[in-house]
Amino acid sequence: MTWLAVVLVLVVIQRLFELWLADRNTRRLKAAGAQEFGARHYPLFILLHSSWLSAIALLTPWDAVPEAWLLGLYILLQIARVWIIVTLGPFWTTRIVSLPGAPLIRTGPYRFVRHPNYWVASAEIAVLPLAFGEVGVAVAFSVFNAGLIAWRVRTETRALSGRR
Repeated sequence: MTWLAVVLVLVVIQRLFELWLADRNTRRLKAAGAQEFGARHYPLFILLHSSWLSAIALLTPWDAVPEAWLLGLYILLQIARVWIIVTLGPFWTTRIVSLPGAPLIRTGPYRFVRHPNYWVASAEIAVLPLAFGEVGVAVAFSVFNAGLIAWRVRTETRALSGRR
């Protein structure tokens, strides 16, 4: 297998696991009385991320060798992603789900920055294609992602405004 194939397979496996975990957590939170916000834009994120991986697969030569430092940076971003998921625990989802009365998480990466998951995901969208020399994919999907993230942050800020 080529570097590109190995990396894409690992990313797809990771993302599918995260979707399963997010769905499980979402169902549990809703069963406990949580409310979902911004459901209209959620399919756009699924489309963006699946299109991003597809674009990398379709536009990158299969024998491309990644830049080691960028691939290393991508791996560091995965460590940050796991830190975020572990910090939020049962509250982590890929949707905006708010449980009334639950305190806002202010530990882990949330001590340092608001919305760390969005920062990490935005960096991933740029770094992975750049690691394989796909500047166009990195720029195009970063622009699309920025628009969706702006919408999502506004929605999430409103959803969490009553919680402390």
